[in-house]
Amino acid sequence: MKGVKTVKKNNLIVLVVIISIITAGVIIFLGTANSEKLSIIIKQAGKKNETEFVQPVYIVRTHAIDYEKGNSSYTYSGEVRGRYETHVGFQVGGKIIKRNIELGSIVKKDDILMEIDEKDIIQGVKSSDAQVCAAQSQLKLAEISLNRCRELLKQGAICQANLDQAQTAFDAAKAALRQAQAQQTQCSNMLEYSKLKAEHDGIVSGVFAEVGQVVGPGQIILTLVRDNEKEIEINIPENRLDDLQSTSTIYAKFWALPNINVQGKLREISPVADFVSRTYKARISILTAMPEIKFGMTSSVVVKNEKREKIIKVPISAVYQSGSSASVWIVSNKTVDLRHIKINSFENDAVTVSEGLAPGDVIVTAGIHKLWKGQTVRTESEEK
Repeated sequence: MKGVKTVKKNNLIVLVVIISIITAGVIIFLGTANSEKLSIIIKQAGKKNETEFVQPVYIVRTHAIDYEKGNSSYTYSGEVRGRYETHVGFQVGGKIIKRNIELGSIVKKDDILMEIDEKDIIQGVKSSDAQVCAAQSQLKLAEISLNRCRELLKQGAICQANLDQAQTAFDAAKAALRQAQAQQTQCSNMLEYSKLKAEHDGIVSGVFAEVGQVVGPGQIILTLVRDNEKEIEINIPENRLDDLQSTSTIYAKFWALPNINVQGKLREISPVADFVSRTYKARISILTAMPEIKFGMTSSVVVKNEKREKIIKVPISAVYQSGSSASVWIVSNKTVDLRHIKINSFENDAVTVSEGLAPGDVIVTAGIHKLWKGQTVRTESEEK
């Protein structure tokens, strides 16, 4: 019985092994067939995608380049100023005790504008007077001694050396008197300087000190503007300096005086640009003086360029900025290409181009950031 059970057990093991081998073979066969079929499907799908992919064609808005006549009319904001603006200050230091003017006061020549405390200056004048008296006394004594020495020398009572000493003392006393008199004159002038006077007719446009304030010599106390000549101060960007210098048509308008337009003339341009704004200050003389035009008024100065040269303008939306260089997309044979340009000036919604474009060129003005070199495009006119 034992032998029969052993044989049955071995047969069962062999049967299980055979079934496992057959199963593994079937799985390998089916896996290989499916892999080949899957590979064929993927290849066919890839070929299908390759045949179906089409490059997109964008519709773009374009602009044809042509010359324009230079309008060359620019407007600058400015302020009415006086041609002669004098910063006035005391020639001596002291405490301000009196102020006779206000901001906007009209003054005449030699009017007293302010006064400083003159107590110390008066004491200096008295001291200089006393020094003059002392110097005069010394000179008188030296003169008497010199005359005495001359008589004694004739009598042989003294030698020539004594006379020379007396002469030297007389000369020194005379010089000391001149010095004391000069000091006296200086102190008298300082007393006069304690009163700040107007050197010419004008209007007080600025006051920078008050009563009770201690000021030093040369410190700016107020600004005095002559009323006979008015100007407008404007700021010019560096790319329009030539236009301003070559034009002969300048006129000014005023925000507070809408019905008044006056002719102007360029008087001067600063040779150095402002450190902050990097613009150049210019002064426009007002040729027709009107009493309605007041200092400090806001003005708009219109400058017309009369060169009438041909220029090329493009919409600012067409400019493709890459780093520090500017470019535009050129449409040619239904494809686009990027071309570098040189911008001369900016306006409200356009730029003036000096290099890179010519009449007849067609540029893209909308959708410039969705394009690439060599892309096929269609224009709006073609769609219509």
